[in-house]
Amino acid sequence: MDRSRPVFAWVMYDFASSAYVTTVATALLPAYFAAVVARDGLRIGATVVPAVSLWGYAVSLAAVLVFVLTPVMGAMADKGGLRKRFLILSCLAGSSGAVLAGLSGPGDILRALGCFVLAHVAYNAGIAFYDAFMPGIAAPSERDRLSSLGYAYGYAGGGLNLALSLALIQGHDFFGLSKSLAVQLAMAVAGCWWLGFSVISFRGLREPPGTSAARLSWFGLAADGLRGAWTAARQVMVHRNAFRFLVAYIFYNDGVQTVISMATIYGKEELGLSEGVLLLTLLCIQAVALGGAMLFAWLAKHLGAKRALMLSLVGWTAVAVYGRFIGNAWEYFGLGVAVGVVLGGSQALSRSIYSRLVPPDEPAVYFGFFSVLTKLSAILGPLVFAVVRQATGSSRPAVLALVIFFLVGLTLLTRVKIEGGHA
Repeated sequence: MDRSRPVFAWVMYDFASSAYVTTVATALLPAYFAAVVARDGLRIGATVVPAVSLWGYAVSLAAVLVFVLTPVMGAMADKGGLRKRFLILSCLAGSSGAVLAGLSGPGDILRALGCFVLAHVAYNAGIAFYDAFMPGIAAPSERDRLSSLGYAYGYAGGGLNLALSLALIQGHDFFGLSKSLAVQLAMAVAGCWWLGFSVISFRGLREPPGTSAARLSWFGLAADGLRGAWTAARQVMVHRNAFRFLVAYIFYNDGVQTVISMATIYGKEELGLSEGVLLLTLLCIQAVALGGAMLFAWLAKHLGAKRALMLSLVGWTAVAVYGRFIGNAWEYFGLGVAVGVVLGGSQALSRSIYSRLVPPDEPAVYFGFFSVLTKLSAILGPLVFAVVRQATGSSRPAVLALVIFFLVGLTLLTRVKIEGGHA
């Protein structure tokens, strides 16, 4: 990886966008939504849907939209040489949604959820285009390190933004703000952070050699995108290793994404933890995850990427079991440390392993499917939390179900052959 400018530009998008996913989607908006925006839930006829169920349904809806849109947009990006342009558009839409979500107040339930869905769909679409630049920046032997470096920058950016948000919220009296207004301002700042630091990426990234904007109408590009997405779906099934990996990924990533999307609202509603405890725990996760990403990059070098990934899934299984029985702030904080260790490893190694299994000529389509499956696998877990919470009044019975996802994914991963790539 001797091309320092493209590498720096690439990792800086992780630095920028992680402010949204860490501060807004994970740390602040779920708890703010439950405590302020939808404190009494949403009444639909004679039924009152609680905040945690509304949040779970919104996360699932965003996953469905990503599932529908991202493969088509990825194919359009490949055919039209539009990866960078689509990355910019995704950033603009997502950062706007994050800012507008931060402006929601008590009772603005549909507005807050709508802005969250917009921001979340745009964020995940953007990650597909961002990932598609990887094969043009690093050789296969260097992608474990590049992927881990990207996640490390992401944890650094997300952690720094979260630390600033924590200082603003905890010191709201010093700044002459109400606590609620401080939370809203922190979310708006995170959206601006995403857009502002992404400019570095937009200036440094280039379309891969041999790609150029096709002279087709947007309708023509969309039609080509649909055909390309369908072709890619059939091709993935032909490439046995890629197909096996994606099936395993669907299962274990369901558990990972459920933890990420529901952890804060679980701690707030089920355990009754304060905003300070929740933010400090998430800040700890960011700090530990940065080291965890590099740790698993080292393990991948010495044990192999597949074995290192399997080791991280064993860790996730232990996390799910422990999470079922926690009951206080210290145990929640300890759970956060464990999550931080395994989070970076599982995400970074999944991305780098997949990059070795896909054909090199149309990466945006295949990484579009990768991003799609990331969010497709996030549908069931949050939906389980939503349904179980609404039906039983408790989220705890759903936590142990995550063990099944991790164990099935781990078992299927043993059948994936990394050497030989996509051939």
